[in-house]
Amino acid sequence: MNTQSSALPESFEAQRAAPAALSATRPLYWSIRRELWENRWIYIGELGIAVVFLFGFLVSTVHLPAHMRAVAAQEPSQRWEAIAMPYNIAAGLFMGVLILMSVFYCADALHSERRDRSILFWKSLPVSDLTTVLAKASIPLVVLPLLTFAVTVALQIVMLLLSSVVLAASGLSVAALWTGLSPFSMWGKLFHHLLTVHALWPFPVYCWLLLVSAWARRATLLWAALPVVAIGGVEKLIFNTSRFAEMVGGRLIGAGASADITPAQNMFPMGPMTHITPGQFLTTPGLWIGLAVAAVFLAAAVQMRRYRGPV
Repeated sequence: MNTQSSALPESFEAQRAAPAALSATRPLYWSIRRELWENRWIYIGELGIAVVFLFGFLVSTVHLPAHMRAVAAQEPSQRWEAIAMPYNIAAGLFMGVLILMSVFYCADALHSERRDRSILFWKSLPVSDLTTVLAKASIPLVVLPLLTFAVTVALQIVMLLLSSVVLAASGLSVAALWTGLSPFSMWGKLFHHLLTVHALWPFPVYCWLLLVSAWARRATLLWAALPVVAIGGVEKLIFNTSRFAEMVGGRLIGAGASADITPAQNMFPMGPMTHITPGQFLTTPGLWIGLAVAAVFLAAAVQMRRYRGPV
């Protein structure tokens, strides 16, 4: 009896501790949901661009049978580029959209709540400044790359189905399209490219924009760009070089990230000759230096949000 009575309180304590451990991530989860709810343009914009691009592709399928006949006469090494051209254009378009959306979101993320004074409401909730800043930082680091990948793949699937219908109606082989394109391999490389080159590598730039967004009273993009222009101008004047500006610009567009190996610089990173190298990317010193700088910017943004009031 004594053993059972002593075991019961321990079980109750374990049950009470489990929900506390599980609820630790709930504020972050709901903070991310809040960001998506307040910034619906994040997914509405990408879906709108996908619809417009799909309409243009539908019109271009008029020339698809003739294009596939011309591709059949080309060398095997050139067929993928010829077949995948519209799919590469779609992927490249959404990579550019991902960069633009990340920049504009981060530049406005912490400034907008101060501008419309909703920061007074959000600070009254039991959500820490750290949780809020991490939720906003997760948008360009996780949410936008995953959303871009999902929209791009969905768009390319619809493009493949439309192309298959057009080719079948013209009496041409649909298998040549699917085998020549290798969509599953292409999507795997796209996923790797988005997370490494367009999420982890430019993350210090996005965190810098978050910091400026928490500090500036207005014109956040201007204040974020002024130090880069000033340092670049001084470097050019003294040393006649542009390494700092090239470093920041390269970070933003993903240049210099050793995430994949292609035989030529102008080859798209989803091609069959591209080899993804996650190990090489994860051991790149520039990645960890950038993440350390990003952590410093995030910590400063947390402190800035804690003490900055509405504008």
